[in-house]
Amino acid sequence: MSAADLLALARAKGVMIAAAESCTGGMVMAALTDVPGSSDVVERGFVTYSNNAKIQLLGVLPQTLEAHGAVSPEVAAEMARGALAASDAQLAVSITGIAGPGGSEHKPEGRVCFGVARQGRDVITDTQEFGALGRGKVRQAACDHALHLLTEALDQP
Repeated sequence: MSAADLLALARAKGVMIAAAESCTGGMVMAALTDVPGSSDVVERGFVTYSNNAKIQLLGVLPQTLEAHGAVSPEVAAEMARGALAASDAQLAVSITGIAGPGGSEHKPEGRVCFGVARQGRDVITDTQEFGALGRGKVRQAACDHALHLLTEALDQP
C-alpha cells in the first residue's frame, strides 16, 4: 500500500499519525508529507537519533537503554508509547536500528526494531533482519516496513 493509500485509510478512520525515528532520520515523515493534503492526518514526527533525545523527547527510560541497548524491542516500544503521549496522534510508529556500516555479532547491521502504539491498545513490537544491504537500502526497507505496520494497525477493527 502506498503512503497515499495509508493516509486515505487514516483519514477514513479519523486517525492522526506520529512517528519516532532513529535510524531512518525522518524518512517516514518525509514519505507521508510528500503526499499533498497529508496535514489532516500527519500529526508530528520525532527524530531521536541520540539516546538523550529518546529520553528527553519520548520518555524512554535510561534503565531500558542500559539494559537492552537502543536497538531493542523494549526501546522501540517505549519510543512508540512516548510518541503517542507527546502528541495528539492516535497511532504512532517507532524505528530504531543499525543501518550500517558496522554492527556487531550481537546486533548485526540491518537489524531494525519497530514499535506500534495505538490509543487504548497494547504496543506491538516487530524486529526485522534486513541484512547488510548497505545503509541506504536498510533505511529505505525500514521506512517501507514502518508504513506497512501503520497500515496493518489501521486495518485492525
